[in-house]
Amino acid sequence: VLYSLKFTSKTQFFMKLRNLFFILAITLFPALAWGQIHFGVTTAVNATFILDKGISEDPRYNSTMTYNWAPVGFNFGVDVGRKFGLQLESILSNQGQIYEVIDAAEQIAGQRNIDLQYLNVPLLFKFMNGSDKKARTNFNIGPQFSFLTQATESLQADAGVDYVIPEGMTYEDIQENFAQYGGTVIPGSTPDTYALESDFYAEIDKASNAFKNTEFQIAAAFGVDIDISRNLILSTQVRANYSLTDMTNEEAFNTVVSGNGSALLSERANLLVGVQLGLHYVIGGTRSFKGK
Repeated sequence: VLYSLKFTSKTQFFMKLRNLFFILAITLFPALAWGQIHFGVTTAVNATFILDKGISEDPRYNSTMTYNWAPVGFNFGVDVGRKFGLQLESILSNQGQIYEVIDAAEQIAGQRNIDLQYLNVPLLFKFMNGSDKKARTNFNIGPQFSFLTQATESLQADAGVDYVIPEGMTYEDIQENFAQYGGTVIPGSTPDTYALESDFYAEIDKASNAFKNTEFQIAAAFGVDIDISRNLILSTQVRANYSLTDMTNEEAFNTVVSGNGSALLSERANLLVGVQLGLHYVIGGTRSFKGK
């Protein structure tokens, strides 16, 4: 662990989550009196991205397509009429991105891995086409609170190869920055490169307080609900989440990165695009089967 430790207790985490669900339940309560209630479970496969200007402009890193699994989610919804509904969800979501570390010869010489897990809690406004057919389209959009449960960022690079110094930095900046991580930097074979004296591996985790515990995001989805029995619906969705707040704790990073080394890190945003499947039980019967 590279940063100073500062723990948030699980008790505090679950108290905050409980309070959030209480507020959201009050929001949904008025709709329960005249709406059709449904609840269910979901799973999803997502392409996940870390949008970091500092990394994307750094010649040492090449982003890769990174896929992660959101193994389980739960939802509770109320359809208020035939064309509008509210849906509260709780989704355990693995996110992050893998970057290849590129040397001066443009060869892969290591890996930078950002590995995150969130409990996502979206409140979605659901707009439906109002049809009585077995398959019906819908569009969902709404705010989402994301609670960080696990986080690890690791960097591994080979020794003895030349790495390009990012634009706007000097060899001294690189040397000072890597000293903070426990790595030793030596001059490269050309003035605009540097090398690591030995194989380098470093890791930071959630306990370092380098990552914010909570993010505010916007969630949206386009989907098709398919009635498969009198009380069961199969839901299919293409879903996207985007964080509107920075996922990093700027104060914590500043304790590590000094001088112009701050160019190595910038504000970060989470982006997720994926496919979600769900199975839902409808109290009173699904739309196409109801009345038959």
